[in-house]
Amino acid sequence: MSTKLCDEVQTHLEETRINLTHWVEATPEEKQRTCLGSADGVCVEEHLHVIDETLAKIKDGKFGVCKICQHEVETQLLQMDYTSAVCLGHFSEEELRQLESELELSQIIQRGLLPSEIPFVDGLNIAAFSRPAQIVGGDYFDFVDFKDGSNGFVMADVSGHGVSAGMLMSSLQTAFQTLVPEADSPLSVLERINRLYIHNIRVTTFVTIFLGQYNPRTRTMSYANAGHSSAYLYRMATDEEIWLRPTGPAIGLMERFLLRREDVQLEPGDILLLYTDGITEAADRQGVLWGEDRLAEIIRQNAKATAEQLIQIIMKAVKEHTNGSPLADDVTLIISKSV
Repeated sequence: MSTKLCDEVQTHLEETRINLTHWVEATPEEKQRTCLGSADGVCVEEHLHVIDETLAKIKDGKFGVCKICQHEVETQLLQMDYTSAVCLGHFSEEELRQLESELELSQIIQRGLLPSEIPFVDGLNIAAFSRPAQIVGGDYFDFVDFKDGSNGFVMADVSGHGVSAGMLMSSLQTAFQTLVPEADSPLSVLERINRLYIHNIRVTTFVTIFLGQYNPRTRTMSYANAGHSSAYLYRMATDEEIWLRPTGPAIGLMERFLLRREDVQLEPGDILLLYTDGITEAADRQGVLWGEDRLAEIIRQNAKATAEQLIQIIMKAVKEHTNGSPLADDVTLIISKSV
């Protein structure tokens, strides 16, 4: 195996290991539980173990060696999945077709696309807002229709921010715009994205994602929440609050990716809020976080406002809480008001 490829893989895996270890040590338990979904920290240890095994193979000169014929595994295959242990000559016809599809998508993902506009969705008043903490942000939101014409809502947050997070965010945008139009459900999209990212040597962090699928005819939102901040649904007719908690772990965080779908009904007057944690973790000068409760309270107190007005009210309140100080993290909001 070429020294250049081994050095590249080693550099990226060491960076990934540092990022994950720092996240485990520095992240409060409550936030860890959110990102992990229903799993526990053992799953992160499993992922770190896979990384360590690969680093050991590089050190011993066994990285990229086919376990069947002892020849070198193709470079492009290893770049997409550093755990690949079988060269293309031993793939079945079906495996080769699937790999060809994955390689094509992997190349598309690198190019990125321009952000989408907010769409018209029957029965919903939608508004969105996004502001990066730095010049390039790691938050991502989008609206992409599923195969059956139902409306897709994407909200994602790349761990960290800056240029590297922004590059990963751009690749996510392309992945969603490529995969969702061919998909039937949020689960299939997120499962495939996780497969593309979990062992990719160019991905050294993880991503939290909320992906919703809204059917205007039934007013049903089907969603999968991969370790993302809990979406908030306020039911004005009954003064009921519903938190759409994570239904599985973040993308690229652990080896075992177990994700489930949930459904929620949107009645007239309901307000659905998707957001990244830059809004709830905005801190005042004493370090007090703005928090979920304040966010929910503003929605309840201003339930008759339009989606656009609600975003203005929220951002004004955050600015007052931080006393006008620059935000430490990217902030993104999507508000959908059922009419």
